[in-house]
Amino acid sequence: MNYISAIDRYHDYKDAIHELMASIVTGIFDARLFKDEQSMVKAMRWLSQNYPFVDLIFTLDAAGVQTSRNITQKTFSDRKSDAGLGVDRHHRPYFRQAAASDGVIVTEPYLSTTSHNLCISSALRCVDDDGRVGGILVVDIDLSDAIEFLMGDRRRKKFQPLFVGVYSLIVIGLFAVVGILLYSAAAEMVTLLHDRQTGDLHLKPFSIIIFLTLALAIFDLGKTTLEEEVLMQKDIFRHSSTRRTITRFIAAILIAVSIESLLLMFKSVLGSPQYLGNAVAMMAAAVGLLVGLGVYVYLGAKAEALLKRSTRSTR
Repeated sequence: MNYISAIDRYHDYKDAIHELMASIVTGIFDARLFKDEQSMVKAMRWLSQNYPFVDLIFTLDAAGVQTSRNITQKTFSDRKSDAGLGVDRHHRPYFRQAAASDGVIVTEPYLSTTSHNLCISSALRCVDDDGRVGGILVVDIDLSDAIEFLMGDRRRKKFQPLFVGVYSLIVIGLFAVVGILLYSAAAEMVTLLHDRQTGDLHLKPFSIIIFLTLALAIFDLGKTTLEEEVLMQKDIFRHSSTRRTITRFIAAILIAVSIESLLLMFKSVLGSPQYLGNAVAMMAAAVGLLVGLGVYVYLGAKAEALLKRSTRSTR
């Protein structure tokens, strides 16, 4: 999930994310976390099993200096790593908010200096009976992973490499067909240049145009598949993303049908009237595709606008 999609989804699920973060922090909060690192390791093990989107946990003192190393899912068993220990974090938003609050605080999304991903931090102060601050517990989550967890999308993400691999093979196959069509067009050109005595010379260029047109349509189809399914991090839950993909596919087919109908029309004019009916039928099909695509795009955009309006009204 890219940053723009993550931010948009965050605003849709902001209350749920903040409530979940607060429950996580209060669930693992214990005074022993500030004295015994092994307690933090156990807490991180439990979090990694139940909330796999939790990125790291650490503790700060009352001045904002980190008193523990970064305990992450990848390194909580690495005793040699002292990453983060002793770092002054008094300028970070989670410390400033936690220092001024008696309850759990949850920050807005920001780029983590540890994972370099878009994250959210939640923090809670540890105050003793005399009112002295014993430390601050901070929990960071990966925002994209948290949104996928809330939307039940984690299982699909496990199969994403397989999907990308299959689409990549399909694209390679399409581009191979494009190469064959271009080779056929080149061979037809060479034949046309060397054999000028045939009676149907005026029809020869049409076969070349057909090869080139098919190559163009198939290349556009492969390019669309490569961009939409392999290179881009498409948000399948966003209607505009799905609508864009369908629009591009239909547009590629529409161009190919239109060019082929035009070629048949030219053939009928140049002495092959038997192609006229097929040309008119293909032109009608192109018009139907264009009208259908316009209706689909219009209704899809209108439905998405109504859905967004409904979502805002229920917040």
